[in-house]
Amino acid sequence: MVDSHEITQLLLAWGDGDRESFDLLIPIVERELRRMAARLMRREGNTHTLETDALVNEAYLRLIDQRQINWQGRAHFFALAATIMRRVLIDHAKRTRRQKRGGGDTPVDLAEVAVGVPPINDDLIALDQVLTRLAQVDPIKSRIVELRHFGGLSIEEVAMVLGISTATVMRHWTFAKAWLKRELRGDSFNR
Repeated sequence: MVDSHEITQLLLAWGDGDRESFDLLIPIVERELRRMAARLMRREGNTHTLETDALVNEAYLRLIDQRQINWQGRAHFFALAATIMRRVLIDHAKRTRRQKRGGGDTPVDLAEVAVGVPPINDDLIALDQVLTRLAQVDPIKSRIVELRHFGGLSIEEVAMVLGISTATVMRHWTFAKAWLKRELRGDSFNR
């Protein structure tokens, strides 16, 4: 097991432009990235057309593009990875929804459509929309949900990434879960 200090040192070197440190970092964090991706894909259900490996690979490609980040450590890295994975899943869901609705293609007779096409996971898109609304109301609560739900970070890791106390994270997390549940059920009065 590699300790957080080694990950942090590699992140700092990578942030300073050392490409080799990124090459050393990826195999070390790959297991955790795969665990995060697998957890996210389980939440998506077996109807999702994106596979765990594809999610990790796309996140990897987007992480490579991150330049000049002042890394704060392991939790900060996985927080960014969680954000990237969320974006990949949302982009994929939206792209699939567009394709399902024609996406500018020539209409096809319903008799020609194959049976058994998996449904689009509108729950993920709805969650993204609700998280976007929460970010407008309270960006900290939205970020906490993203880090906990998509990143699987612990309360302590979220507190470290955001620079706030664990008690504050717990308070925001409890409120945000209730708010999201209400919004996703459609009980909101101010739509």
